[in-house]
Amino acid sequence: MTTTRVAIIGGGLAGLNAARLLHRAGISFQLFEARDRLGGRILTVDEAGSPAEDGFDLGPSWFWPEMQPALNNLVTELGLPAFAQYSNGDTLFERTARDEPRRLPGMAQQPQSMRLAGGSAAVIRTLASGLPDGALNTGASVTRLRLTDLGVDVTVEKSGQRPERIIFSQVVAAMPPRLLATVIRWDPAPDPAPLDLWHGTPTWMAPHAKFFAVYDRPFWRDAGLSGTAQSMVGPLAEIHDATTASGKAALFGFVGIPAAQRKSIGRNILIRGAVQQLIRMFGPEASLPRATLLKDWADDRLTATSADIATNGHPSASGAEWITGAWAGRLLLAGSETSETDPGYLNGAVEASTRAIQAFCGHASLRVANKLRRL
Repeated sequence: MTTTRVAIIGGGLAGLNAARLLHRAGISFQLFEARDRLGGRILTVDEAGSPAEDGFDLGPSWFWPEMQPALNNLVTELGLPAFAQYSNGDTLFERTARDEPRRLPGMAQQPQSMRLAGGSAAVIRTLASGLPDGALNTGASVTRLRLTDLGVDVTVEKSGQRPERIIFSQVVAAMPPRLLATVIRWDPAPDPAPLDLWHGTPTWMAPHAKFFAVYDRPFWRDAGLSGTAQSMVGPLAEIHDATTASGKAALFGFVGIPAAQRKSIGRNILIRGAVQQLIRMFGPEASLPRATLLKDWADDRLTATSADIATNGHPSASGAEWITGAWAGRLLLAGSETSETDPGYLNGAVEASTRAIQAFCGHASLRVANKLRRL
């Protein structure tokens, strides 16, 4: 058994930002991510569906600099180029399957949606590149947390290896509270009130699915269309231009069918239905995508629980205490859903993780001061 300072559970934006701040403060840490990649719900892929440095965002893709200062400041600090979401041209609206889609004048976006060049995973790659070798552990699942006199006994499991136990002085949980409550064994159990809060907090993206159709060129722009469309028919409820900064053309849509129904329909039928919808709305050129992508986050066991599939809510700032009792001095929640300003969004991940590390550093300074006073 070994001992170190801080364990970070989760290698998404919140976890990596927490790691960045700890590293800057000179505090040792180990980050554990159950997936075989970093990023969490941030996932940028090529047209074959493999993680890529220039591709399509199967998770979050937009941010709004004026409304989301924490994320915008991070993007600026890291020197990441961004570009505006394409919105020039008319929009389409489909009310019924019998009627032709209505063509409506487009409107300038206020505030303007922005995207990162190379995809949202650009922020993940850049954050990870600035962290110490050996501190980032992928394919590493934290399965048990136990309080001891020395700190928190953390059990980490990797495929094909014996479980490892490590003592940490502090644990930063940079993951959705509902997953935290579901996948980890606790000793002692968290107090009932925060545990109920964790279970009751929806996980952002968990009930949703995104579909992409990749084309040789953005033909809809030639027709004076922005690529933006809404439909009351489906299966896509909302469609947008997903063409990358480097010019890889695509349309993407949020699937408007509930998760349980998507499962019964099946991927192949859903993909065919989405392509048929694009043909109805954008014309025959939409019939020949060079590739299609479908990411159903409800099928992702490291994102969604059964509670997320059954409900479709968005997390909201509750003002309630996330941690009380025995765990209050050893555990901090830093996932996006715990943000006080923007729960569930990328900005919330930056805000929540920054708040958690500031709290930890404040507590650590207080403990040092108390020790000095006793000398």
